[in-house]
Amino acid sequence: MKALRYVTIGAAPEISEVPVPEPGPGEVRVKITAAGACHSDSFLMGLPEEAWHTFGYPLPMTLGHEGVGVVDALGEGARGIETGEPVAIYGPQGCGRCYPCAQGKENYCERAAELHISPPGLGTDGTMAEYVLVPDARHLLPLGDLDPVANVALTDAGLTPYHAIKGSLPKLVAGSTAVVIGAGGLGHVAIQLLRALSPATVIALDLGEDKLALATDVGAHHAFLSDKTAADNIRKVVGARGVTAVFDFVGAQPTVDLAASVIGVESDLVIVGVGSATAQVGMLAKPYDAVIRGPYWGSRSELMEVFDLARAGLVHVETEQFSLDEAPEAYRRLHEGTLRGRAVVVP
Repeated sequence: MKALRYVTIGAAPEISEVPVPEPGPGEVRVKITAAGACHSDSFLMGLPEEAWHTFGYPLPMTLGHEGVGVVDALGEGARGIETGEPVAIYGPQGCGRCYPCAQGKENYCERAAELHISPPGLGTDGTMAEYVLVPDARHLLPLGDLDPVANVALTDAGLTPYHAIKGSLPKLVAGSTAVVIGAGGLGHVAIQLLRALSPATVIALDLGEDKLALATDVGAHHAFLSDKTAADNIRKVVGARGVTAVFDFVGAQPTVDLAASVIGVESDLVIVGVGSATAQVGMLAKPYDAVIRGPYWGSRSELMEVFDLARAGLVHVETEQFSLDEAPEAYRRLHEGTLRGRAVVVP
């Protein structure tokens, strides 16, 4: 079968021929109908050699942690699922036995590192292939009547902002304001989620006019360039009260500094992006009682909720489609920031 593999550190990923995997005990083989390309993959491929080995990633490795498909084969003892069933792959897989996992919060598994459990494409072979192995049927959620190509990115680009926003919903009441920094793959979904789940005024920030146009198209009330004028433009909207919540889908020092400059008393600063940054906390680090959170992905039940929002027509992902042979080009476009929304690869 064909697979998109990261073979050489610092080089572009390559299309390779690899054997079709055979499911072992309890495993499920899924025939991929669509896979999503994510900035996390781009971040991973930008790691220097020492950092790559610190993370413990293998080489070569098939990329892709967003995937949907059809159940193709069951290993011995695999139960609760049938061949031919359309499914979505839940990426942040855990042990299934610790307290967070028992709540479906496998994204916060307490034993994943100890047991060397890694998400597909982020430590084990991923979804940018014709077939992928899933270690347990519980990681496969019913896709139902959702279009696989249009909705594959919801497994991360929908789930991650949903989980991030859900933690701030008690504060996002009438009269509140939410800022989304980065209106790309995750950010444009976050804007839709904020509009669907809260009455908050939504302000989008980005470096590109095309991304700001996308932000407006999907529901942002205001869209400003993320430059030296951004903080003043935000203050003109919110006044002295400050922003209720900032969702930073970049996570670089300049964006975190900008977010910290516009939050108010009891506000949330939610850093979702995989950049590296620091922020001050403590009683003397005004504003008072502000909260900084660093959420990761989301739970299995939350992914079901995201799918229900999609079925209700309240959230969608802007996508550009590529064949598996064109997948290296999809990642090049992702790295350059020239995609409108998400790149979806269809084997």
